Amino acid sequence: MPWLHPGRVAALQSALAQRILVIDGAMGTMIQRHELQEADYRGERFAQGYDALFAPEASHTHGPGCGCQAHDQRGNNDLLTLTRPDLIRGIHDAYLAAGADLVETNTFNSTAISLADYHLTHLVRELNREGAKLARAACDAAGARTPDKPHFVIGVLGPTSRTASLSPDVNRPGFRATSFDQLADAYREAAGGLIEGGADVLMVETVFDTLNAKAALFAIDDAFAAAGGRLPVMISGTITDASGRTLSGQTAEAFWYSLRHARPLSIGLNCALGARDLRPHIDVLARIADVAVSTHPNAGLPNAFGGYDETPEDMAGVLHVFAAAGLLNLVGGCCGTTPAHIAAIAEAVRGLPPRALPQLEAAA
Repeated sequence: MPWLHPGRVAALQSALAQRILVIDGAMGTMIQRHELQEADYRGERFAQGYDALFAPEASHTHGPGCGCQAHDQRGNNDLLTLTRPDLIRGIHDAYLAAGADLVETNTFNSTAISLADYHLTHLVRELNREGAKLARAACDAAGARTPDKPHFVIGVLGPTSRTASLSPDVNRPGFRATSFDQLADAYREAAGGLIEGGADVLMVETVFDTLNAKAALFAIDDAFAAAGGRLPVMISGTITDASGRTLSGQTAEAFWYSLRHARPLSIGLNCALGARDLRPHIDVLARIADVAVSTHPNAGLPNAFGGYDETPEDMAGVLHVFAAAGLLNLVGGCCGTTPAHIAAIAEAVRGLPPRALPQLEAAA
């Protein structure tokens, strides 16, 4: 199957062969700085009351007793793509100005499973399409200023709010709140929107359950078939605690071997831990994976108030050691990171060679 954007894919592969590429930082952290209220999330489009949020073809009546009428949207960051595109575009622009080569779409929760919590499943395709368009416009504008340095859009597919491998009910260990087919359906719709909106890469990220990731990869293949071409795919898992395992119980090594059949552009780890705590797990991936290795860790561990205290300088210093040891091809930030963190990380890895890959050496 051909590449959907062969020129951009070739540019990305060339850039990976030459240097360590920088991914942007946290979207949620930047949104939280604006201290938005319910009206901000609703914007003009959804300001006329709760009914405006629902599909016009909804089969039931939203009367006074309907629970969804009273459902708040505050905290639904993905909705801001439609109601505050200026804010989301501004965040993309800030990360690009800080030195990011790749920016992630504001679509972490834009699947039918996660959006069901907000009663917005009918917006899935639109949120993904428009999220990709916003990031695409930001990258194109940055590329026009620096034609020798292309910028790329990562279409983000988050883990969803449900797990296929574990029961949410301790009294019913065999119960599952979702199924492989339901997850695949959700991911297929989201991936189609990201492709339509102009993403350069799709990333299945913050994977805590490998079965969820397998459903995503299965659905992505379907979406590629429908589009008549492929995009590169990145996979990034999350080691949830000091056990060194994902929530579904896999080590970094097992995680890679469970998903290598998808032949991703990269495998990596993000979220949950800071860079220091991720080091041994990135060491493992760098040793065994025959694709690019990425990491975008948190700015340390959360403090007692749920915030992140690791400074840009401290985080960049740790990741410089990763890069100098030849462990990285792509690096960025997750929770708690800001454009200041990304600027410091970009400077810390500047001039250091990317982790050597046989296929990249041949391409170079």
